[in-house]
Amino acid sequence: MTETELPQEPPRGHVRVVYLGPVAPHWDLQSDFGDRAMVEGFRDRMQARLQLVPPHDPQFRRNRERVIRDAERENLLLDWDLGVPES
Repeated sequence: MTETELPQEPPRGHVRVVYLGPVAPHWDLQSDFGDRAMVEGFRDRMQARLQLVPPHDPQFRRNRERVIRDAERENLLLDWDLGVPES
């Protein structure tokens, strides 16, 4: 194992970002398991990035990547429910 490879730890939680529709707030966060304080902190950061940005907005792609990186740093399993099947 090299220095850049870290041992794989089990996820610290699971969150699902759900698109609520065209009227703000557009997003909700659901959690199946994980430390409540950690999930709430993640929810606050997710809402700050996505609250007024619907999925068809050009800013959404960039902010979605930031949310994904945040989940990776926190070691969270992350799912997206955009209301349409992803192809």
